[in-house]
Amino acid sequence: MRSLEYPLNADGVWCEIIKKPPSGHAALFLDRDGAVVEDTEYLCRVEDIVIIPGAADVIAAANKRGVVVVLVTNQGGIGRGYYGWADFKRVQEAIIAALAEGGAQLNAVYACAHHPEGRDRFAHPNHPARKPNPGMLLLAASDLAIDLKASWLVGDKASDIEAAKRTGLAGAMQVATGHGIAERRSIAGLATPTFEVRFGRSIADAKALPILSI
Repeated sequence: MRSLEYPLNADGVWCEIIKKPPSGHAALFLDRDGAVVEDTEYLCRVEDIVIIPGAADVIAAANKRGVVVVLVTNQGGIGRGYYGWADFKRVQEAIIAALAEGGAQLNAVYACAHHPEGRDRFAHPNHPARKPNPGMLLLAASDLAIDLKASWLVGDKASDIEAAKRTGLAGAMQVATGHGIAERRSIAGLATPTFEVRFGRSIADAKALPILSI
């Protein structure tokens, strides 16, 4: 059964559709911490939110081109009991409001709290929705009828890029913000003839991605 208080599916994954787009469009999947907002290690307070420069501009550009924008974020802090869904909701509402001030809108938000060190229902050695697994992206594709083969992802960690690859996206951009610099070496090898890997200084460089530069 779905949660009546929060948009959690039967498996406890946050599946929030903010604005449903027309079917068949490409998507820009975005990691949250380290890509859209500065990574504070378990962001759970509104006062700690810092939007990374360029995030609103990139999302607004996607909005104008009809590209679906989906936030996909691991939230192991919830699984470990450091904070709860109420804290996540407050932070998300503040992020959405801050992006809106820059003319940017997310279409959907997916969050996975399952973690190998999680508590109770969130204890799972390798949950299919937790990146680098593709579960959240596949849920979004099903809910929003996304054209995955034309879609891209922006994230800072190797797990983000690997999730994009496992989902069958066209490619992913790894940014140097967040954990990006430390994880860059482990990402280059993920590129294949059918999956492109690009590197950027920050999300601002995503404006050069094929789905946004047409």
